[in-house]
Amino acid sequence: MTIEQINTLLKQGEGTRLEFKEAKFALPKTLFESICAMLNNEGGNIFLGVDDSGTVTGVLPEQVDKMIKDLTYLSNDPQKMNPPFVFTPKKYMIGGQPIIHILLPADSQVHRLSNVVYFRNGDADLRINEPHKIAEIVNKKNSKYTENAILPHLRFENFKADLFPKVRNLIRSNNADHPWLALDNTQLLRAAGLWKRDFQTGEEGYTLAATLLLGKDEVITQVLPHFKIDALVRIDNTFRYDDRAYIQTNLIEAYEQLLDFAGKHLPDKFYLEGNQRVSIRTAIFREVIANMIVHREYTSASPGRFVIGKDTVETENANKPNGEGIINPLAGITFPKNPVIVKFFIQLGRAEELGSGARNVAHYTKMYAGKRKPEFVEGNIFKMKIPIPVSKDEDVSEGVNAGVSEGVNAGVSEGVNAGVNQLPSPPPTILIDIHIEPVVVKIVNHLFDEEIGNGNLNRLKNASKSEIMRIVMIVNETEGLKSGEIAKRSGKPQKTIERQLSKARELNILRFVGPPKTGGYYFTEFFENRITQSDQ
Repeated sequence: MTIEQINTLLKQGEGTRLEFKEAKFALPKTLFESICAMLNNEGGNIFLGVDDSGTVTGVLPEQVDKMIKDLTYLSNDPQKMNPPFVFTPKKYMIGGQPIIHILLPADSQVHRLSNVVYFRNGDADLRINEPHKIAEIVNKKNSKYTENAILPHLRFENFKADLFPKVRNLIRSNNADHPWLALDNTQLLRAAGLWKRDFQTGEEGYTLAATLLLGKDEVITQVLPHFKIDALVRIDNTFRYDDRAYIQTNLIEAYEQLLDFAGKHLPDKFYLEGNQRVSIRTAIFREVIANMIVHREYTSASPGRFVIGKDTVETENANKPNGEGIINPLAGITFPKNPVIVKFFIQLGRAEELGSGARNVAHYTKMYAGKRKPEFVEGNIFKMKIPIPVSKDEDVSEGVNAGVSEGVNAGVSEGVNAGVNQLPSPPPTILIDIHIEPVVVKIVNHLFDEEIGNGNLNRLKNASKSEIMRIVMIVNETEGLKSGEIAKRSGKPQKTIERQLSKARELNILRFVGPPKTGGYYFTEFFENRITQSDQ
């Protein structure tokens, strides 16, 4: 957070997402009531060393480090707050006086302080005693955050054992004094919020988030058979791909595999930041990839996509939107989609605190790709478009001093997947008039001719060559779609699309893979081979 942003908040006055507390000598007695209340509502900002009017009163300099250390350990104490929530307080100097800032994201779990639930309402921290009101908070979070779904039959042995040493090494590299390092593996999982008890039903166990972060590959496949990230390079072969990677593993290793894929195919530029040499490619795409990993709606069957083109990288991620259209994150509040997963990645040093990620993308993109700016679009499918150098000869230096849209200054890693204060939505993309790739025209024409030549006229009855061509283009762009999603993208009635999909299956062009509720359409091996032969 910048000093300018802090000064703006100090002028706003206390509210649902903003609390001031004087803390000259010690932590305020009511501090954790506010922390618990904000976590149970929308999150927010707490400033220590500021009175109720927003006037900076400061913290004694000799007490700052002790307070920050105490806050870190108390937040991880389940006897204090359950489930624990590790956060990282930060020190700032305002008007020559130190203050402490605590940033709290919206969380997917209901927290109790000394077994009492608190809830933030305006500038008040309300003690909630009535069971039905607590149930309302629980139900609201459960409906919004699917990462907390309890899998009662998931056992510790279903986790990948060699991930735990990796997790500890990453945490240690990020914070050598992190309180999780003193815990055994099962205690660490509980401290991270990956084990949960439903106080309404009594059900308890490890969660969907635990499965995604640490599960064995075969366990993840059983729990979420549709889960995958599809990484493609489309530079020379724009219809299919030049290279492809299907990533279907835990999120910790998926992050590494996707970053390796980006490193394999994207150019890099180095420059000195102070005395340190920085890889601009890594600085940008660690934020982009972290965003894809931590903010996806994992119950959706739509695959995550990471497509490297000639001049941009475009991503798609299933999403529970907070709005529609182009995002202006600087003007709004950030909403992490999977707060438990976000928190875990922050501890590993793979995600930034709220609002930091996009500043890095904005800062480095202008040096990486010149004046072209990143774009972020909120919807049921969240999209990012990140410019990359067009060629080795491109003069990217002209963008070093150029302004980059300040609309991306508030949160790729934590909040760019947020979508509040959206600009007006662009009109929906309808594919009726899309250009059909010559290779598709050629192959589908040949298939129709072959059916006529073989006397299989029944297969062609009610089959529309042009509609099948368009369906092929849509499936090529995003494999695994259902008929309704294909219909939406084509702008045609679903019954029409279902009829043509049936014909495409008869012609051995498409196949349906997976259960009815989570499966989707893919090319057959026969059709893939025809594409390969056509390219030769």
